[in-house]
Amino acid sequence: VNVDAGLVKVEPLVTMGQLTHALLPLGYTIPVLPELDDLTVGGLVSGVGIETSSHKYGLFQYICVHFELVLADGTVINCSKDEHPEIFYMVPWSHGTLGFLTAATIKMIPAKEYVKVEYLPFRNQQDAIECFERESRKGTDDDDETCAFGVEALAYSRDHWVVMVANMCDEPKGVERTKINKIGYYFKPWFYTHVEKYLATGAAEEYIPLRHYYHRHTRSLFWEVSDIVPFGNQAWFRYLLGYTMPPKPALLKLSQTEMTRQLYELHHVVQDLLVPVKNLGESIDLFHKEFEVYPLWLCPMRIKSDGRKEGYHGLIKPLDDGDEMFVDVGAYGNPLSPTFVAADSCRKCEDFVRQVKGYQMMYADTYMTREEFREMFDHSQYDKLRASLPNCLDAFPEIYDKVCKKNRI
Repeated sequence: VNVDAGLVKVEPLVTMGQLTHALLPLGYTIPVLPELDDLTVGGLVSGVGIETSSHKYGLFQYICVHFELVLADGTVINCSKDEHPEIFYMVPWSHGTLGFLTAATIKMIPAKEYVKVEYLPFRNQQDAIECFERESRKGTDDDDETCAFGVEALAYSRDHWVVMVANMCDEPKGVERTKINKIGYYFKPWFYTHVEKYLATGAAEEYIPLRHYYHRHTRSLFWEVSDIVPFGNQAWFRYLLGYTMPPKPALLKLSQTEMTRQLYELHHVVQDLLVPVKNLGESIDLFHKEFEVYPLWLCPMRIKSDGRKEGYHGLIKPLDDGDEMFVDVGAYGNPLSPTFVAADSCRKCEDFVRQVKGYQMMYADTYMTREEFREMFDHSQYDKLRASLPNCLDAFPEIYDKVCKKNRI
């Protein structure tokens, strides 16, 4: 940790949970800290990372200033915007197809003890979208203090939303202390169920400890645990066994039978699709028609044009008109749509995302052809870079072959 430079250097297997444990006692955090404890720096760099502060700071890749990689021939490369920029800008989203990430240097910002969260319930989609987009667009650069620290929304149906606006603050005093909610304690209700109650009770605000806020979705893995442990949010379970949550995803995969895996793929959706915020309404309507999975997680983010002025770019870019504001529409759960067919429904959503110049997070199942995948992600500099790096083409598959199940080597 280099406090003077405002930087922290980490190895790729460092998790978000470890990072908050290390930095918060020092009074620091990183600008974009994705919410699940077990997410690693390596996955967030080589894949993608997003958090409620991404409307201000952008994706996780934009807070990284330096990468160390080992190439296929064993060469150690240090890259930044000034040193090997052609590699630096291409590492995010590359999924380890250029080399092995061995270290990353990340920006830090001062942290405060608490986050003040405002809950704004809506029963009309258009009103909710206007509020969500307004709050997302308030800050147009990283140092704009009029911009909230965090913006997100949970959509419990097409029209029932709760928009949340969060700002870091000091520990509340006096009567304000009654609004403290340490939501991260194992016996507390799962966060998404806690938020839903504001649809009935109306707008409100509360204070959440910063670490609890960061990992508010961890205990229930958003709402996926409700399908694994249906009684997991009942009071008796939370008080007696809540400390066992969440089950480790790696353990769940390890214990899966082939039949369970096939049923999961055919009757379950896990998709994060990044669409321009101006197309959010159309996206919600399409998700409802094809999936009807609720809640939906809605998180705004900026896709910046970093490096393009210098002639370098990665696999993603802002819209052609310069608009950087996108939103992650996260659908996780069992679809209720009577027309749902896993491959067909996902392909319709992928087609829509390509049409509006959006992106699909690559951890999710992709049903695109190689040509469609290359249409979504700009491979022009990626192909040239792979051809120029020693032994890269022989040692590593290209991204599509790594993320598309049917093509995995």
